[in-house]
Formats: sequence, C-alpha cells, structure tokens
Amino acid sequence: MITILLARHGQASFGKKNYDELSDLGVKQAQMLGSYYAHTQRRIDAVFSGHLVRQQDSARHFIDSYQAALAEHNPSDTLINAPAAFSDDSLIAEFNEFNHQDVLTKSHPAFASQAAIAMEIAKADVPKLRLAELFDQAMQRWHGGDYDSDYIESWTQFNERTQQAFAQIRDKATSLNAINKGSGSSSDTTVLVFTSGGVIAAITAQLFKQDSQMAYQLNKRLINTGVTAITLRRQTARLLSLNEYSHLFSEGERFVTWR
Repeated sequence: MITILLARHGQASFGKKNYDELSDLGVKQAQMLGSYYAHTQRRIDAVFSGHLVRQQDSARHFIDSYQAALAEHNPSDTLINAPAAFSDDSLIAEFNEFNHQDVLTKSHPAFASQAAIAMEIAKADVPKLRLAELFDQAMQRWHGGDYDSDYIESWTQFNERTQQAFAQIRDKATSLNAINKGSGSSSDTTVLVFTSGGVIAAITAQLFKQDSQMAYQLNKRLINTGVTAITLRRQTARLLSLNEYSHLFSEGERFVTWR
C-alpha cells in the first residue's frame, strides 16, 4: 500500500512583514512531528515540499529531528531519498500556497496597497483580530468565484494546480514503491509532503467531490504541522485521516495553532 502524508507547515509569521518564515514555535512543531514519527516507528521513505520558505524549512527541521531520533534508537534505520538539503526533485512548485497578499489586496478598493491595509488594522483595538476578520472576508470573495478575473490566480486555477500537485506526488510515490518492491522490500511505501492549508483543503475537498466552500471550511480548521493521510490502491485515492496532530497535543495545548 502507498500512503501520501500531506503536512501543513509549522506556524509562520502571521501579521508580520514577512509571513513566509517559521516562527520559533513553527520550528518546534516541525521538530516535534519528526521526533514523534521516529519514536512511533513511522517509516517515511521520502520527504517533499513546495518551494515556499516556510514549507522547505518545516521539511528540513522535520528531517533533522526524525533522523536524530532514529539514530538514537535505531542507528541502522534511515530516511530514503530525503537528504537534509533538498534536491530539485524534492521540491514541487504546485504545492505552493495561493497568494495571500493578492487575495487580501483585491478584496476591497480601499486595500490596494499593504500600507492601506496596515492603516485599517491599526485602527482596531485588537489588530490581529481585525486582520483575521479582513482576511476571512477576502477569502469568501476569492472562493465565491464572481471576481475571478481580478486575481493573479483565481480559486478555480488554484484548485486545478493542487490537483496537478497531487498527481505529481502520486506518480513519485508509485515509482518509489516500484523501486522498493524491486529491491525485495515488503514494507508499505510512505511519502511526506510539507505544503500549506489551502492546498491540503483543496485536495481533500476534491476527494470528497465537494466545492470550494467545503475547501474553505476545511482550510480554516487545519492545524500547523497537522497531517492528512491519503492511501493509494490501484491508483485509487482514499482519505485515511484528516488533520491529525497527536504529536502536538500530547505535549500540551500551547503547541496547537491555526495561524
């Protein structure tokens, strides 16, 4: 059996000038996932990532933690095809998240620039809550489909891209499984992809044959480094689990974040 694990990246820098970098907590979350999988003997045959910094760094911190824990408990066991420094084959651009900034700035004529958005947020008693409110409104507009021509990438285009991403990782996992079987391995093949909430939500909604509103509702509930598992049998994909985050909750609720 082939299992594809889709992990949301660790906590990024929501509300900061550069969102595309992990917070200190985000680093810890990725490390916790690596250690958890190693200690529970969850074999990972390969690790992949989108091109975004927060995705790649999550993968690297996971790998370092996973390998260190394996070396401590079972030195003979290692990751296959998952070096600490990603090769080009490990990066899949289609797993990148949609352009948050474009979705937000296109949501209202008054928000044509980041400066305008910053001024609006600064008026609020709780700026982070106001930013979350504005972003929710922007997402509703983007998912609605009535203004597709406004965006660099409409929801429809983004959804099509995520299906291409899943097709690519399905093919890579199938090829790796064939190599494993050819070498006489009887183990199942498992690959892990660090991506973003929008991508995971779109792929999951497609498996359920649901529309963009389902994807939007799923996206709002995905935990940082939460893992969604999809199995492949004869190229048929089935959802095994959604947004699993025991590696975080077992250490304390403070590690569980949505943004």
